Amino acid sequence: MFTSTMRRLQPFAMALGFGLLANSALAATCGNSAEGFSSWKAAFAREAAAEGVGQRGLEALAGAQYASGTIAADRNQKSFKYSLEKFMQVRGATTIVAQGRKRRARDAAFYDALERQYGVPAGVLIAIHGMETGFGGFMGDSAVVSAIVTLTYDCRRSEFFRPHALGALKLVDQGAITAQTKGAKHGELGHTQFLPGNALRYGVDANGDGRVDFYNLTDALASTANFLRQKGWQPGQGYQEGQPNFAVIQQWNAASVYQKAIALMGAQIDGG
Repeated sequence: MFTSTMRRLQPFAMALGFGLLANSALAATCGNSAEGFSSWKAAFAREAAAEGVGQRGLEALAGAQYASGTIAADRNQKSFKYSLEKFMQVRGATTIVAQGRKRRARDAAFYDALERQYGVPAGVLIAIHGMETGFGGFMGDSAVVSAIVTLTYDCRRSEFFRPHALGALKLVDQGAITAQTKGAKHGELGHTQFLPGNALRYGVDANGDGRVDFYNLTDALASTANFLRQKGWQPGQGYQEGQPNFAVIQQWNAASVYQKAIALMGAQIDGG
């Protein structure tokens, strides 16, 4: 009985084994240099198509270049190793707070409307805007699609960046970005430097023009407020370290020194 059953199962087991080998051969395999990037893209294209990426997104993937500058930046993030005092000095916290207060006063109606809708105080949004791009002064010079695709290919944090690569390609499909759109070295885009997967999920068309544009200030800040609210922001609660909303700031950026700086600058901009 046992021998007969085993004989019947052998063809199935062999077929399963061949299927697993075929799937393994088709799966995108990470790498740590430009060599192999083209073949990885071809394999990743099949995965992307299976997850709903359309023709425009796939064309952007095919045209993506290995971003050596992105890899260099990913290996050399020194500022996050500074003390809080040094980090705030290097990142120009005093200037951000001073300019942030002026922005808060000048555009009070805009920031008040955001707080009414999402519950996030102006100081936090303004601090993020100032920290990320100097209030839109520099939003990056790296091709977003190439950067995020390269990071997904790179073995160091491939799984973390994979949903953001898919997000970038779907944003291309939607017309929110193109293959040429420029952003930061890690593929972050717009005024507050959204990772593409987050941009896809939390983006808001706040100015009502029919498209989510992270290079438009209204859309970008509303999207940032929406991200924080969806991550659990509690309106009216504090956001300093140890207070309820500090955990939400931690969802924006993983570096503890960045989180503390945003909380401190936000309070100063809000007049605390």
